[in-house]
Amino acid sequence: MALLEATDLKKTYRRGEQTVEALRGVSVRVDRGELVSIMGPSGSGKSTLLHLVGGLDRPSAGSVRLDGQALESYSDGALSRFRRTRLGFVFQFFNLLPNLSALENVALPLLLDGASLGTVAPKARELLAQVGLEQRTDHRPAQLSGGEMQRVAIARALVGDPLLVLADEPTGNLDSKAGVAVLELLQKTVRERGQTLIMVTHDPNAAAYGTRQIRVQDGLIASDEPGR
Repeated sequence: MALLEATDLKKTYRRGEQTVEALRGVSVRVDRGELVSIMGPSGSGKSTLLHLVGGLDRPSAGSVRLDGQALESYSDGALSRFRRTRLGFVFQFFNLLPNLSALENVALPLLLDGASLGTVAPKARELLAQVGLEQRTDHRPAQLSGGEMQRVAIARALVGDPLLVLADEPTGNLDSKAGVAVLELLQKTVRERGQTLIMVTHDPNAAAYGTRQIRVQDGLIASDEPGR
């Protein structure tokens, strides 16, 4: 059974008097263990697709099933908990809390579910070591480089042992050297943990890290091919 099945997804927005069709009927299936890159120019619908399959937004029509669960059937509260416990997110701008240490930022998803920092700190510390930041556990985001902040964000995305990791332009705010290091780390870590990754990017070099490449154009899937 597929980990993810999105069927005939449509998403429309009202922009003043104008109706914008961000997605116009997109279907995609992702099996466990795949590393999928979704490419497309700005405005193509690629980030909208990622937000729908991650439960960050709801489709205007169509359905998303993740691990057999129909996301559209969830209440807002249940969907929020599903995202927090079953999904891991990596964003372009890191989304770290500035007043928390690296360790506390990594532990945050588990803390929000009621765990104590003392209980989850060893796991957060282990993940920071895996991403090469064992010497940065007490540093706050302002004390870290962009590449280091994204490594913290990757560790945070993995702390809950998610079914699916979703990355939205994870190198878009990094220089080329830091971007390559983050992509290699993300690919290696997800593979070693037997997880599934869907990454949105406009950069063909970043997309090449996927085992499968989907191109979105004008709200539709233009191509779906194995990675290089």
